[in-house]
Amino acid sequence: MPDEPPSPPSFTPFRRWQIGFDLAVRTVLVLAVAVMVNYLSAEFYTRFYLSNQTSVKLSSRTLAVLQSLTNQVTVTLYYDRHDDFYPTIQTLLNEYQDVNHKMVVRTVDYLRDPGAAEAIKRQYHLAADKNLVIFDAAGRTQPQIISGDQLVNYSLEHTPGSTNQFDMTRKPVTFNGEIRFTTDLLALESPQPLKACYLTGDGEASLGDTNDTRGYLTFGRLIQQNYMTVTELQLLGDQVVPDDCSVLIIAGPTQALAPVELQRIDQYLSQGGRLFLLLDIGSVTHPTGLEPILQRWGINVLPDYVRDLENAIAANGDDLKVLRFGDHPVVQPLVNEQLPMHMIYPRPVAKRDWQNNPPPNAPEVTELAFSGPNSTLAIDTGAAPQSYPLIAAAEQKTASGVASPRGGTRLVVAGDSYFLGNYYLKEPGNAEFVNSAINWLVDRSALVAGVAPQNIIEYHLAMTHAQQRQVRWILLGALPGAVLLLGGLVWLARRK
Repeated sequence: MPDEPPSPPSFTPFRRWQIGFDLAVRTVLVLAVAVMVNYLSAEFYTRFYLSNQTSVKLSSRTLAVLQSLTNQVTVTLYYDRHDDFYPTIQTLLNEYQDVNHKMVVRTVDYLRDPGAAEAIKRQYHLAADKNLVIFDAAGRTQPQIISGDQLVNYSLEHTPGSTNQFDMTRKPVTFNGEIRFTTDLLALESPQPLKACYLTGDGEASLGDTNDTRGYLTFGRLIQQNYMTVTELQLLGDQVVPDDCSVLIIAGPTQALAPVELQRIDQYLSQGGRLFLLLDIGSVTHPTGLEPILQRWGINVLPDYVRDLENAIAANGDDLKVLRFGDHPVVQPLVNEQLPMHMIYPRPVAKRDWQNNPPPNAPEVTELAFSGPNSTLAIDTGAAPQSYPLIAAAEQKTASGVASPRGGTRLVVAGDSYFLGNYYLKEPGNAEFVNSAINWLVDRSALVAGVAPQNIIEYHLAMTHAQQRQVRWILLGALPGAVLLLGGLVWLARRK
């Protein structure tokens, strides 16, 4: 049988060229349509926001809370899907769900699904009817309901391009979703919050004060975000530190404490109490009376304050950026995230030198934060430049076989109180320190790392009128024309 001639190839070079050309044309056509749709959408949506939540990295504190979650939690997004921040909130909650599958996230769009919306309103007895996030632990505790307005902080700014000085625009500044959601999970898992006692009556900073430097309103709210109640306390008269006080906070007293106050604080610490003490420059010349008590716990507060010109924020060096930290759970989040702290007129707070003869069962003291290596003292100008410790922590664990009503004693002592005022708590490092310190003091080691608000980045595209005309011509004229031209060429090729 004679050999059969070889069969022709399935695709000639010309045919392959036609297929490749057709694929390229179709791709260009799809891209052109996508660009035109986005351009036309701008006629209806004049602005939008991109936040760094589009790529979510949960904090270690949130991860710890999620990993400790043992009961099922249903999260209902009772939200308008077209709201600017709905995608951000949904993305964040999806990350929570990915970490712990006991969380179930569902969305009810009250504008487009009125039946489901009415059922949610009846179930949770809702008075408001827009943009809510509801955490529900299947009725085991009271559901936590968050308004969408509480998730975003806004500022009023003059509207760009407007000649009217009273024409203001509300601009989103920070997104607080992770802070609120993690706090609500804590509330669901622990029905009874811990109690923080805030000492008053000796000139301490006020929790209700909105002043930038001295006010502690933001500080009090930050403590509450850690699922703790904050109760003001005076230790005069017959009042003692309550048995249910998880931590005693003393922030910047401006006068000496009364002997009865000092005696009751000393007794509280000897019974395993927890103390968060913030001293400042005013106590250099007006001692508080707490200094001898601190020495018994291994902490020495020098009667001076530190200047660090190399890390100064202002020219005089009185306020400084703290970049060096010790090895301790309180400051480990600052080290991991490379967050500095800002302090003002900080006093040196050092580990006491027991001169190689510490008492039995001496507390373990760790210096937490340090000034730069060439820092000086403002009063003792003859002291050699060196790095000074500015914050210290002390812990005395309960001795074996010895019962303590409160457990082991813990202290965190900082040589500044201004750095936790309303203005400086805007600094992520300062806020992170508060979260870490307060959770370490109450022995919630899994929650030592804090959660900071996420900055919102707003993107603007500024173009002149001539540039806008050019873009309009390209998008509505050149691109469709190019598609028609390429389509015509394909048609001609196929005709041949």
